[in-house]
Amino acid sequence: MDLLVTGGTGTLGRALVERLRAEGLAPRVLSRTAGPGRVVGDLRTGAGIDDAVRGADVVVHCATAPKGDADTTRTLVDAATRAGRPHLVYVSIVGIEDVPLPYYKAKLAAERVITGSALPWTILRATQFHDLLATIFAAGSRTGVLPVLAHTPFQPIAVDDVAARLAELATAPPAGRATDLGGPQVREMADLARAWLTATGTRRRVVGLRLPGGIGRGFRSGAHTTPQHADGVGTFEEFLRAQGRPHTHSTE
Repeated sequence: MDLLVTGGTGTLGRALVERLRAEGLAPRVLSRTAGPGRVVGDLRTGAGIDDAVRGADVVVHCATAPKGDADTTRTLVDAATRAGRPHLVYVSIVGIEDVPLPYYKAKLAAERVITGSALPWTILRATQFHDLLATIFAAGSRTGVLPVLAHTPFQPIAVDDVAARLAELATAPPAGRATDLGGPQVREMADLARAWLTATGTRRRVVGLRLPGGIGRGFRSGAHTTPQHADGVGTFEEFLRAQGRPHTHSTE
């Protein structure tokens, strides 16, 4: 099986490539820079993409960007269509129809490019990575308090859990819209913030803020969670323990 992974040098892509290699496969990684196991191509300009997808049986599309996801996905879809229509696996986000963040809108537009194509496809939606929440908490704590979204649940998931599901889907027949994948626990953002404070030795007061508008309503409703599919294994505390980088801040 010839597998091509876009975004294979990113957080999720690296985990997926490692898992596929552990299973005895030899995925190629699409990258803008040359390196072992890499094929050079740029989804933003289209340069090298036709050559990259040529011969691929499966393309796992992990590459993402704050803007332009639909455009880069269209570039990939067009090249894959010309190359013989490989199985395209795309990783997306739970609840993107109901939380009108610009980034979520771009992911939804990318999904529509794929579902409207002539390719055999699989789309996996997952909840937010543990890393994302930890990054948000670290940045927010610099304000002297730790701001969080009030009355807002999250269901963070380990990157390795998403990589494991993607590996299964990539080596199986096209599934269309796959079952959503969420972390093992649905918890208030404030509770997750306190876990981060404890794990990192940071002293901050957690302050709940009410986000106005449709984005706030979407998050408070839990549209970005999937309690019925809490199939992830790794918890937020386990992720924090694995980081092993305790530090201390005062409240001043």
